[in-house]
Amino acid sequence: MSPESFIAQWQKEPLPLVAILRGITPAEATQAAEILLECGFRYLEVPLNSPSPLESISLMRDVVGKRGYVGAGTVLTVEQVTAVAECGGQLIISPNCCPEVIRHTRQLGLVSLPGVMTPSEAFSAIEAGASALKLFPAEHISPAITKAFRAVIPPVMACLPVGGIQADAAQMRSYIQAGANGFGLGGGLYQAGMSMAVLRERAQAYQQAWRECAE
Repeated sequence: MSPESFIAQWQKEPLPLVAILRGITPAEATQAAEILLECGFRYLEVPLNSPSPLESISLMRDVVGKRGYVGAGTVLTVEQVTAVAECGGQLIISPNCCPEVIRHTRQLGLVSLPGVMTPSEAFSAIEAGASALKLFPAEHISPAITKAFRAVIPPVMACLPVGGIQADAAQMRSYIQAGANGFGLGGGLYQAGMSMAVLRERAQAYQQAWRECAE
């Protein structure tokens, strides 16, 4: 997906957040997807270092259908991109900037969200065809640094801080005011082995925090 198409679609999202479900199992995948959809999440990520991640992605795609997007995180190789595409994944999210992975993702018509931490990585990702940029880890990319990024990165490139984002409207607002377009949520939303009841509580907390931030 091109940056222009991604940001046009992303800006229409009532909840522009990516749910990162590191460690989820296939036995939990269907219920987790249902809960997250009910709470407004439409972008679901299963990191490839989770148990049987491709099976979980396939199960989630069956639940989500045309209501959202499901894909993989921690994608490091071209071969992994192909495997995710073959099981129905639509998102390819990485912790790093690998031009070969980005190019292959775009060739397959998928959404490419590579991780970047420096302007050099950001422009390498843009040149390779990234759909949007994952600012990672956000613990080291403050709102002030995000603002500096936005001064040079084309407005058409969505920037999503990932790492350490809490269900905190003030924290979210500080990034949005600096030019972020949304967030990826990891351990604050989901941790391996947690109950689905806790996942619902946390998802609702992030939903409420975003609403307060947007106001």
